[in-house]
Amino acid sequence: MFKLISRLLLAAVLASGGASAAAEPVRDFVVAAQMDNASMVRKLLKNGASPNTVDPVTGQSVLILALREGANDVVNLLLAQPGIDLELAAPNGNRALMMAAFKRNKPAVLALLARGAIVTYPGWTPLHYAAASGDDEIVRILLEHHAYIDAETPSQLTPLMIAAREGHEAAARVLMQEGADATLRNNESLTAAQIAERAEKPRIAAAIGAHLSERRPGR
Repeated sequence: MFKLISRLLLAAVLASGGASAAAEPVRDFVVAAQMDNASMVRKLLKNGASPNTVDPVTGQSVLILALREGANDVVNLLLAQPGIDLELAAPNGNRALMMAAFKRNKPAVLALLARGAIVTYPGWTPLHYAAASGDDEIVRILLEHHAYIDAETPSQLTPLMIAAREGHEAAARVLMQEGADATLRNNESLTAAQIAERAEKPRIAAAIGAHLSERRPGR
C-alpha cells in the first residue's frame, strides 16, 4: 500500500509538470525511473538522455533508484543500454548490485552479474547487503561468482557478522558452510557470535559456536 501511494504521488508530480519533459529531463527521468514508467524512460533515452542520469537531490543514479523502488521494467531497459555504468556509485557508496542484493531482487542480481557487475571491492560489498537482507539464495549466487566471503567493511564487519547481527540464521549458515571465518573480529574486537549475543540473537550465536566446535582439530 505504501509503495502504491508513493507511486501515485510521483505520478501526480510528473503530471503537474505538463510539458516539462524538454525543460526538465533529469527530473522527469528520476520520477519515471521510480514509477517504473518504462515508456517515458524509453522516450527520454531516445531524446538523448543518458542511462547514467543522476538524481541531483540524492546523488543516486536512475538505475539505483529503479532498483530501490522495484521498478523492474525500467531496470531491464536501463541494463539493455550500451553505455550503462553498472559501477556508478551514490554518495554513500551504494552501487547497483548492492541495492539489488539488499532488495532481494534475484532477477536483477543475475542480470547485473551477466552484464559484468563487480562483485567484490574494498569496503561494503553486495555480499554484505545480501547478508543484511537475509537472502541466502543471493548469498549463494554471489559466492558462486567469486565474492570474497570474508570481505570487511570500514569497521571490519564481515558478511557473517552482518547476518548474525540482523538475525538471519539461514544466511549465516550458508556463509559458514561455504567457509566464512567465524573467528574474525571487528574493530570492537567482537566475533560474529559475540555480535549475535549483543544483538540478542542467541540462536545464531549458538549455531556459530557449534560450527566452531565442529571445526576444532581432533573432531
